[in-house]
Amino acid sequence: MNDLTLDCSDLDQHMGKPIQPARLRDPVANIDIRRWAQAMHYPNRLHYDDDFAEASRFGRLVAPQSFAIATDDGHGAAPACVGGIPNSHLIFGGDEWWFYGPRIYGGDMIVNERIPYDYAVKETKFAGPTCFQRGDNNYHNQDGDLIAKQRSTSIRYRADLAREMGSLDGTEDPEWTDQQLAELEEEKFSWIRMLHDLGHGKRYWDDVQVGDALPPRTIGPHSIASFTTEWRAYLFTIWCGVHRRTDLDMEALGFTEDMAGKEQDPVLELENPELTDGAYIGPSRGHLFPRWARYIGMPRGYGYGASMGAWILDYFAGWAGEWGRVVHSNASYRGPAFTGDITIMQADVIDKLVDDEGRNLVQVNCKMTNQLGATMATAKAEIELPKK
Repeated sequence: MNDLTLDCSDLDQHMGKPIQPARLRDPVANIDIRRWAQAMHYPNRLHYDDDFAEASRFGRLVAPQSFAIATDDGHGAAPACVGGIPNSHLIFGGDEWWFYGPRIYGGDMIVNERIPYDYAVKETKFAGPTCFQRGDNNYHNQDGDLIAKQRSTSIRYRADLAREMGSLDGTEDPEWTDQQLAELEEEKFSWIRMLHDLGHGKRYWDDVQVGDALPPRTIGPHSIASFTTEWRAYLFTIWCGVHRRTDLDMEALGFTEDMAGKEQDPVLELENPELTDGAYIGPSRGHLFPRWARYIGMPRGYGYGASMGAWILDYFAGWAGEWGRVVHSNASYRGPAFTGDITIMQADVIDKLVDDEGRNLVQVNCKMTNQLGATMATAKAEIELPKK
């Protein structure tokens, strides 16, 4: 039996101290925005159809609110995983977002200023003693405008304890019949029709009532192919796609030897970039290779927490329409999207209010589940809508 301890003593020295910022090499391009919308399964024409976008209130292609995370160099987790925890691994635990108004367009240069926030160690059924660590990401454009703040939560744990505590049930993908797949496509298209029906119109705050249900949104079935598509939509996953950190050492973070790798190493990237590509080598490869998923306590290939957060933000923003926007969202991730599973989002309006800034807001509760009803994530958000 392993010693049931998790050494987090190194973390204290990092709290509240800024780390290197995340910096793009090139301005955001419209193709980056299109790639993101496609990878996140978000067919909102504002984000990929020039003609539709030009007729909108924005007058041009605009990035989804969720796109901010694509401009970071580590899914927003960098300030939430500073400090060494020996023999550990990491998964995402949640994201809280505040949006301040400015949007991201092609031509923008985004910088993310990052500050570790806090951490707490709790006992879990998943892996025994587990560290829940948080860090802040502050996204600015080239004019210094604050676009969004993301408070990311990482879950750091000992992979050996996760394996030992029996979390590897369900190693095989579920099978779907052709009829079931056809029905799923119709379910997915019902939400897309909602986007089309609203078009450039306004969803008025006055017309929304407490107790209203948002149309459900379905994604999947997930696969290694779909997860790979998501991975490549994050700009940092492209060779020399961002200015790499020089203060990042996977081994120093305490990742187990087989998972540490040299992911994002700025020197090795120029010599042999395949050895720095997290899709293949390093702590991120557990997502795309079932063998390595099982190694860190997951039953099979699994999706990215940051993508789950994007699905939720897109769900809210798509319902709000181009005249509305998400102003705040707090999501907790309970379990990842696994290959073969589907993801279903449902939400209800739980309050209507006018805040201190005079914004007309609706508050919604969201639950994300798989086809078996298992909870993948929960979220509460405030969405600004226009008033008649």
